[in-house]
Amino acid sequence: MESRGPTRAGGEVVEADACDDGMPSFFDPKTVAALFDGNPAAVAVLDHDLRYTYVNPALERLNGLPAASHLGRTFFEVLPELDGRPTTMRDVLADGKPREETISGRTWAADGPDQQLWRAAYHRLDADGEGCGLMAIVIEITDTVRQREELEQARGRVALLSTAAVRIGTTLDMDTTCRELADFMVPDFADVAAVDVFPAEVGHSVRRPARGVVRLRRAALRGDGGLDELMQQFGHPGEYVDFAPDSAVARCLAENEPVIDDWEDDTRDRSDSTSQRITASRALGLRQALVVPLTARTRPLGVLSLVRAEGSPSFDEQDVAVARELAIRAGVDLDHARRYDHEHSIARELQRSLLSEPWGPRPHVEVATRYRPADRGVLVGGDWFDVVPLRDGRHLKAMGDVMGHGVEAAVAMSQYRSLLRLLAQEDLPPHQILEQLDGMVERSGLDRAATCLLAVVDRFGGVCEVASAGHLPPVFIDPGAAARIERVPVGPPLGTGFGGYRTASVPCGPGTVLFMYTDGLVERRGEDIDVSVGRLASLTLPSGGHLEDLLDQVLDRFGDDAEDDIAVLASRIREGPPAVRPAPAE
Repeated sequence: MESRGPTRAGGEVVEADACDDGMPSFFDPKTVAALFDGNPAAVAVLDHDLRYTYVNPALERLNGLPAASHLGRTFFEVLPELDGRPTTMRDVLADGKPREETISGRTWAADGPDQQLWRAAYHRLDADGEGCGLMAIVIEITDTVRQREELEQARGRVALLSTAAVRIGTTLDMDTTCRELADFMVPDFADVAAVDVFPAEVGHSVRRPARGVVRLRRAALRGDGGLDELMQQFGHPGEYVDFAPDSAVARCLAENEPVIDDWEDDTRDRSDSTSQRITASRALGLRQALVVPLTARTRPLGVLSLVRAEGSPSFDEQDVAVARELAIRAGVDLDHARRYDHEHSIARELQRSLLSEPWGPRPHVEVATRYRPADRGVLVGGDWFDVVPLRDGRHLKAMGDVMGHGVEAAVAMSQYRSLLRLLAQEDLPPHQILEQLDGMVERSGLDRAATCLLAVVDRFGGVCEVASAGHLPPVFIDPGAAARIERVPVGPPLGTGFGGYRTASVPCGPGTVLFMYTDGLVERRGEDIDVSVGRLASLTLPSGGHLEDLLDQVLDRFGDDAEDDIAVLASRIREGPPAVRPAPAE
């Protein structure tokens, strides 16, 4: 008989049929053997043709045949006396509904009675929503209460592993995945569950712990019933928790193996911090902990800590196997979330550094800026702004938007900003700066186009020179008057190499506010952009009003339903005595 795929049975690895698409990952040979080799209930795994691919020692004893006599053979080939019984199994394979039945007959067991009675439960094993095989759990109908408990425990473990895939890892957010893991374990598997992870590599630095101490960030904590609130004394989610070298957590990470820590009648020497933690736990009625490592690609991510209270059964080897398998599955989800968060954090930190306070001293101009990402789940974008001081007390204001999101967009944004600062020192009109910037970007091979709006306010002449590369128009707010939207000539976005930019002169006296923004502020799905921009004409700012108040007003009115990142900049010439242009140097 042709056989495919290694399957463990009774302590040996053999070849057996497998589903064309492969058995589910949580029913791999090692996991199945770890879960059921020592189970007092008889357990078998059969493929879609009802051939045995695994039997545990209890089933070998029940049928009176070694594992090798089962594997690769069908149910009725092994037990001809029971020919016809696979009908119920095929029903389970067909519709996926678990079933139970009572079976009577004879097996090959020499010490068995002529007629035996068993109770069997069948569960379908799925791969990509299709029946890949079957798990059968069989007990003799003797000592009914004890064996029913064993049957329920075995079925519960199978159900726990089967439903984990749809309950854990539903998003790419690491903390959400940790909460899903903790919620999944309580109360069916433990009375308390905590997930602690190593701090992120990017972002705010974390103070170093003492030598030998493991510092983890508590990502999730869940207790059953009243324990949920009582457990907060051990560290709220988001806080950092220190674990001494002799703690179960530190030992688990050091050995990369599950650790069971019994707290009842414990006479072992413990460090003060570990003793205090155990004493506080016992005061809440907790008696035993199981700590399992969370790893991915051999890299430690943190630990899953499971605690049982008085009255709950102690953790056994099968509990350890189940917890470890769930931790392996969760580790893969956490690794995906961590890598996503790592890239997101790099882009966010890069963008934050580039959107810091605009460059250089500004004795004659007031500036206020804001940046607001669309939401936490969206990668940062390429929005940017800058204020570059020029000669004669003038300033070049820039507002730009690089296409796309993520690290690549943020890096492209930094290149645009650096090139612009370099060109600004040549003191060219805005349209010539855009012309040169467009050419430099095209020659550099930068494949990210960008829109850009440049403005230079001449505080002596009372005008603002504006040039646009595909950007939305600026808004001018005169003191005590309604805003005016200036429809300046618009050239193509930067990076296209087409050029053709023009500079427009717009009246802008002392006290007039120049307001610049990216499209995230106004662009709305299904709405004409002219209508969206037109709403900005309602902006006002009283004479002497604060620019920060203006930005608060703008974001409150237009930012809440934004679908993209928002960058805004407001500036104005400081009011004072009439400015006189300095005489040229002789």
